[in-house]
Amino acid sequence: MAALARLLADATERNDAVPAELTSVKIARDLAAMSDTALRVSVERARAAGRTWQEIGDLLGVRRQAAFQRFGRPLDPRTGEPMSNAALPDAANRATDLFVNWIEGRHDEIVAHFDPTMTAQLPPDQIAAAWAEIIGMVGTYERMDKPLVRQLGDHTVVDIPLEFEAGQMKGRATFNKEGQVSGLFILTPEIP
Repeated sequence: MAALARLLADATERNDAVPAELTSVKIARDLAAMSDTALRVSVERARAAGRTWQEIGDLLGVRRQAAFQRFGRPLDPRTGEPMSNAALPDAANRATDLFVNWIEGRHDEIVAHFDPTMTAQLPPDQIAAAWAEIIGMVGTYERMDKPLVRQLGDHTVVDIPLEFEAGQMKGRATFNKEGQVSGLFILTPEIP
């Protein structure tokens, strides 16, 4: 990790053209992955030592449920397998694509990924109307942050923090086992 940090510092200090910039992006990505791994291992060790989800959540600045959802490894009572192993492998990318399509007004692209119930209940014009309501509430969309993926029963749920001009919201996409969208929401951040 220290070696990568030194490489990152060297790459950002040079005044090279694009290659040094891309190198620094790659190194920063690798550092973030290592940091995520270190955090996960540290949380697992804290839990093994008897620390509560409340203590871990307090330390991370989140609720205990959020800490559990990010780091917990509950067992599926039907199979005895860790539920996180069942999460749709590319759920974060799928959810990000859904919200990018929503932001950019490509509502037919969103509906194409719905399960039959969603298709019947949420047509493209209602998706557009929902986005207009959000913009009316919190202003112009600015950016999205890193998705959080978790398994809830037979569904994979992805929450994506969304930043708007006048506040924050949370996009939530739920996928069934077949990878179809079975839920799509924009929620206030405090909703668990």
